[in-house]
Amino acid sequence: MKILLVCAGGMSTSILMKKMETYWKEKGHALDIKAVGLSEYQDVYQKYDIVMVGPQVSYRLKEIKENTGLPTAAIPSFDYAIANSPNIMKLADKLYAEK
Repeated sequence: MKILLVCAGGMSTSILMKKMETYWKEKGHALDIKAVGLSEYQDVYQKYDIVMVGPQVSYRLKEIKENTGLPTAAIPSFDYAIANSPNIMKLADKLYAEK
């Protein structure tokens, strides 16, 4: 699965990305994940299966979904804040099933 994480600048999501990589690896799943800021996602989304958006930019969810044409969802604030990888993985799997 190839996941593009989008947040305001790519910094906070980079922390989440590392935790997700570790969790997926422990579960034996292949994961290709990248964190980018709002200004970058249009340059790279073609390489990904789904887009997950940080809560701080969830107000742009509809625009990102329309621009990419990919299954897209906002990560719930609490899951994002505590890097709840199991819940985020469930959301990613649900999005991937829509592809």
